[in-house]
This record gives sequence, structure tokens and C-alpha cells, in this order.
Amino acid sequence: MSMRERMTKGQLFTDMCEGLPEERLRGKELMHDFNHTRPSEEARRISLLQEMFGKVGKNPWIEPPVHFAYGSHITLGDNFYANFNLTIIDDCQVTFGNDVFIGPNVTITVTGHPIDAELRNTGQKYAFPVTIGNNVWIGSRAVINPGVTIGDNSVIGSGSVVTRDIPANVVAAGVPCKVLRPVGDRDKEFYFRERTIAEGKL
Repeated sequence: MSMRERMTKGQLFTDMCEGLPEERLRGKELMHDFNHTRPSEEARRISLLQEMFGKVGKNPWIEPPVHFAYGSHITLGDNFYANFNLTIIDDCQVTFGNDVFIGPNVTITVTGHPIDAELRNTGQKYAFPVTIGNNVWIGSRAVINPGVTIGDNSVIGSGSVVTRDIPANVVAAGVPCKVLRPVGDRDKEFYFRERTIAEGKL
């Protein structure tokens, strides 16, 4: 089994062979260019996003800076938005659905290291894909750990550490992140605490 196959199958791997360092370098050069664009260079930013990532849907927007390992293992759906300082460790696939909102300083990592120090010090690690569904909002400073799937229409609270799958249509938060409640009819009436949509909408 090649090292690249091991990366996609949850096996222990190292990343200093099979063209992996070169692939990371290509991504980081593009990342550097993106992070140093001027705010007015919207067309260039979109072009760089399409070069950096494996697949990009319609109307993507990421506020620089963004940080990632490869970029080529990241898929963005339509209308993807990420605020400042998104970090993605993408040793294997990270998939975002449509209409995903990411708050500032969010970290998503597919990669982990063995607990045993002797094994860890050999440079071996593992990766499990992360999947974010449609219409998901991830609050600021949340951390999404390897192997997590977040279901459609769910909201992850600020500062959460997501270590397990989160189902669709829920609000979840905490360390570790847990489901607090379903998304429901009240959310169609109130947008923040006791602020009603009827009073606050445009």
C-alpha cells in the first residue's frame, strides 16, 4: 500500500515521500499569494482559491489569512464563507457542503498522532476525513477533530471542541461538543435571545 493510500485509509503514515512535500509546498506558495492579496483584489482571490483547493463551488469567500497543509484535499460547496484565520490540516479529505459559514479562528484537522511517545517520535501519524454538511454554521474558535461529520443545518457554538459526529438540525456546543437542542420553530421567530426576527429583519 502506498503512503498516499495509507493516508486515505486511516493507516499510520509519514509525509516525506511520494511527492507529498512538493504538493504541500505548491499549496503553501498559493496560500502565501492569497494571504498577501490586497482587499480590492477580489478576482485574484477567487482565482487563487480555485487553484489552491481541490474543488470550489460558486461564490466562495475566505477572509485572509487562511492556513492549510495541502489545500488540494479541500472541497468547498457553493456560497462558502470563512472569516479570518481559518486553519485546515488536510492530510486527507475535508469536504464542505453548500452555504457553510465559518467564524473567525476556527481549526479543522483530519490528522492526529499516536499517544505512545516512542511511536509518535518516528513521525508517524494518521488521518480521518472531516465532512461538514449543507447550511452549517461553525462559531468562532471552534475546533473540529479528525473523523467528524457535522450534519446539515446544524450550528456549532463558539469555542466548542468537536470530537464526535453531530447530527443534522441541532445546536451543539461545549468541550467536548454536545447537542444542546434541535433547531426548531422558535428559531424562525427569534434571531438572538429575545430579539424577534419581525422586529430586526431588513
